[in-house]
Amino acid sequence: MTSPIPPSRLKIYLAFAAIYLIWGSTFLGIRFTIETMPPFFMSGSRFLLAGLILFLFARLQKVALPTWPQFKTSAIIGILLVLVGNGGVAWAEQTVPSSMAALLIATVPLWITLLGFLFFGKPRPDGKTILGLILGLAGVLVLIGPDNLIGQGNMDAWGMIVIILGTVTWAFGSLYAARGKNAAAPIMSSAMQMITGGMLQILVAFMIGEYTQLNLAAFSTKSILAFWYLVLFGSLIGFSSYSWLIRVAPPSRVATYAFVNPLVAVVLGWFFANEAVTTQMLLAGLLILPAVILILQANAKKEITKIAEPLPTPVLQKSQKV
Repeated sequence: MTSPIPPSRLKIYLAFAAIYLIWGSTFLGIRFTIETMPPFFMSGSRFLLAGLILFLFARLQKVALPTWPQFKTSAIIGILLVLVGNGGVAWAEQTVPSSMAALLIATVPLWITLLGFLFFGKPRPDGKTILGLILGLAGVLVLIGPDNLIGQGNMDAWGMIVIILGTVTWAFGSLYAARGKNAAAPIMSSAMQMITGGMLQILVAFMIGEYTQLNLAAFSTKSILAFWYLVLFGSLIGFSSYSWLIRVAPPSRVATYAFVNPLVAVVLGWFFANEAVTTQMLLAGLLILPAVILILQANAKKEITKIAEPLPTPVLQKSQKV
């Protein structure tokens, strides 16, 4: 008879499922929202609302308020992940298709490995990890296609540059968060990250004049439904699960979501937005999936030494009383 999955391992599986599947769908959700909503205003409102909901729930559960050092740590992570990472993607998807955005973000594991080795004292990548990264990036290059690689395609260059910059800051922020220095309880830390990043995105929206494009009456039903999907699933469940997971699992292993998300984004784009599924997409999948397996195998023997909270889904977590 098969032994039941240990609770701690089950929590990690659920968290991986959230960032693999839910985040793969958020690219299409962003595309639907910005059809009638300004990008930074939409993204900032999404994270600010989700952060406030999470903060209120945390206080009802008697989770301690963050100290000033803990707030500063959460604010820095929020700037790197929410403001630059997510905000940049929302802005770029005005000109870059959702599936292409997901493909560019698949470079996150490469940046995590490189920045971890250069700035965070991480060990040199082993053979399996290097091979997995090479296969994964090769799959991304196949998906992007030769025309866009040489600048003759129909993709917006500035949009792609912004997304790549976002992947670098996301990787750096993830490594910074993984250190766990001056970290608040995961549920409170996630709330502070989303509140800080969301408020700054709204500030950017006003600075670049998005308020002139704001027309509540013009919001479509599809955009509104997509917005609430991003709030409830993309932010409350997906982002919070990531914030928890990056503290209890190796960053290089967590980053494998970036190889799976493009496949999810391509399938959903085909099903809901009539985007074509080509032979090169299938070929890329044959490269990306083995890459995920190799990186997971390379980190399988690394023991998780600390589980910070009972469950990865923040609405089920509790901490000590003040």
